[in-house]
Amino acid sequence: MVDHDLLDHRLADVGIQGIARNWLCSFISGRGQRVALGREMSSRHSLVCGVLQGAILSPMLFNIFMRPLAQIIRSFGLGCHQYADDTQLYLLMDGHTDSAPYTLTRCLEAVAGWCRGSRLKLNPSKTEVLWLGQDGMGMRDQLPSLAGAQLVPLPSVKSLGVILDASLSMEAQVTATAKATFFHLRRIKQLVPYLSRPDLATVIHVTVIFRLDYCNSLYAGLPLKLSQKLQRVQNAAARLLTGSLPWEH
Repeated sequence: MVDHDLLDHRLADVGIQGIARNWLCSFISGRGQRVALGREMSSRHSLVCGVLQGAILSPMLFNIFMRPLAQIIRSFGLGCHQYADDTQLYLLMDGHTDSAPYTLTRCLEAVAGWCRGSRLKLNPSKTEVLWLGQDGMGMRDQLPSLAGAQLVPLPSVKSLGVILDASLSMEAQVTATAKATFFHLRRIKQLVPYLSRPDLATVIHVTVIFRLDYCNSLYAGLPLKLSQKLQRVQNAAARLLTGSLPWEH
């Protein structure tokens, strides 16, 4: 969806000029695609938008293309985080709920207008709202719409693979992590007779331990009942690797 002409202008806006700009434009221009089905091949179709999937330069070019969106959001006093094609807006209410709809409405209208001007399409069905604080569901009728879809607060949302709930208790995240890791441990148990100890350790680290380690700084200060869930996963992984019995320490 990255329009090549618009990308050219935004390269200039961030100060990329001369040979570097010409080189980047030549990298994305003049490309085409075709579809192969068996021995049949379609005619070549020239591409006037998009960056190459898998190319090292493509994420950088996409970030440059999306850079003005964050500037627009911050101009309304909202915070903004962007990761790839995911954009998150943050609004501090300070207890004045009556100011949220107007501020959000103006900002979302500007976001929708920028997307149209950039030849991008919003997907309201994938837009989620998390209200951190009391009486979040009371905002259900006060939130604005986005591209014709009414926004409503949800009990939890997923941010970069981490489930956040309205109270930031991390209970949903811990429960989901424990469920996923125990599922993989049951599958790995079937492979124990066929793997050496080092290979078994590698499989456990790749499928189980990395899930416990991912964003584990968010687990600091967890209640005992939640930290015990994660501890049970580690104990089960250790028993599987060492061949220990369930009642052994």
